Amino acid sequence: MDTLSYKTISANSSTVEKQWVIVDAQSAILGRLASEVAKILRGKTKPSFTPNVDCGDNVIVINADKVRLTGDKWDAKVYVRHTGYPGGQRISTPKLLKQKSSTILIEKAVRGMLPKNRLGSKLYGNLYVYEGSEHPHAAQQPKAITL
Repeated sequence: MDTLSYKTISANSSTVEKQWVIVDAQSAILGRLASEVAKILRGKTKPSFTPNVDCGDNVIVINADKVRLTGDKWDAKVYVRHTGYPGGQRISTPKLLKQKSSTILIEKAVRGMLPKNRLGSKLYGNLYVYEGSEHPHAAQQPKAITL
C-alpha cells in the first residue's frame, strides 16, 4: 500500500474554501444559536478543519432583534466589565443591551465562544449580525442554514 495515502491533509490560507452562510435568529435561543454559529465560524463543521487556520465560513445572522432568552435571564443575567479606574465596575443586563442594539447580544455570545487569541479576533471578523431580515450581502449568494 502506498504510504502517501496515510498523510494528514492540513489546510492553509490558500487551500481553504470559504463560503457565505445565512442564519435566521428568529425565535432562536441565544446560547444555542451562538454555539452553532461559533462552530461554523471556526470551521468545525468541515472535514478539512485545522485548529490553527481560519477555515470557517462567513456567517450572516439576520433577525437578531427576535432572539429569545429562557427563564428570567432578560433581567437576571449580568454582563460585567471594568473601565480600569477605581470603582469602575459597570454592570448591564440583556434588556439594557437590547435597548442599545440587539446585535450586541449575539455578538457578545459568539465572541465568548471563540478562541481568545489573534485567530479568534480574525474569526470574529467573519460574523455579520443584522437586526432585521435585510442584509447587504446578497452579491455573495449566501446559503441558508437552519439550526
